[in-house]
Amino acid sequence: MKKVWGYDYALDERVVDTQIRNLRKHLGDDAANPTVIGTMRGVGYKFLPFREAS
Repeated sequence: MKKVWGYDYALDERVVDTQIRNLRKHLGDDAANPTVIGTMRGVGYKFLPFREAS
């Protein structure tokens, strides 16, 4: 957190995970089978390539 915001954030170390969960919920993305936001274990998150419906 210090690298991102420049200070220690002691309230909740899972704040990023919580925000991603909320984004997925609002976007209708399923964490078990994501199509918008992917999880990179041990690294973080990334936007997945857009795929048009066929």
